[in-house]
Amino acid sequence: MSSDVKMQRVTGTGALGIGRARIRQVHVTTGGTAGRLTLTNGSGGGVLLDLDFVASSTHIANIPGEGILSAADPFVSLATNVTAATIYYA
Repeated sequence: MSSDVKMQRVTGTGALGIGRARIRQVHVTTGGTAGRLTLTNGSGGGVLLDLDFVASSTHIANIPGEGILSAADPFVSLATNVTAATIYYA
């Protein structure tokens, strides 16, 4: 299955504002201490992705296959020591 890949950049918690989507990749920049990024299926929904990152670096997490389906608008529920994150989705 092929579809256009789009992106949404975030600098904190909250809804991505993209509706139903398949998360394909996450690009994260962390600050001076270790970081963590958690995405849920809408606000208060089940955890879709929960990643820990080392400090002071840029990280890319590729999601295999068709990606992770978020039936509701994906929600960044935790962004500890994450300077910015770009979520790629289809």
